[in-house]
Amino acid sequence: MKNLILIRHAKSSWDAPLSDKDRPLSNRGINDAHMMAGEVDEFLPKSFIVWSSTAQRAKNTAYIFAENLSIPIDTIIFKDDLYTFDEKKLANIIKTCDNQFDNLILFGHNDAITNFVNTFGNHAVENVPTAGFVSLSFEENDWKGIRKGKIKKTLFPRELKKHDSPLT
Repeated sequence: MKNLILIRHAKSSWDAPLSDKDRPLSNRGINDAHMMAGEVDEFLPKSFIVWSSTAQRAKNTAYIFAENLSIPIDTIIFKDDLYTFDEKKLANIIKTCDNQFDNLILFGHNDAITNFVNTFGNHAVENVPTAGFVSLSFEENDWKGIRKGKIKKTLFPRELKKHDSPLT
């Protein structure tokens, strides 16, 4: 069985005239990433490998999750080819994961993440928002052979914020 956790980078800032790849997280993105990282520990496998896009906003999100979950920063593998918005390319990259690893956590981008979830998951997800978390499991024992999986958990920032808001 293979388990995949997809985390979309947190909200990025458009304040500075930077290239898309160099955009940092906004204040909201930083706060959402910390909030989400504080809530996902119970949904993570005991051991895993972590991959991240090399885009600044994805790297920053991965660093925040690593800090909150005590994941050594030097174990995160940054991959240029994860800077993609195409689910077919994303699927091909995921399928290159070494089979010695049963659990992969990946920080990436939309539309690739939402479309991947809707192609490989067992029910539709309208949109994986920034800082969104989706856990999928696959019956296959070979990453190259993953097909239709099962969505085990979705967690989005708006769900956590609902719990924090006062009742009206």
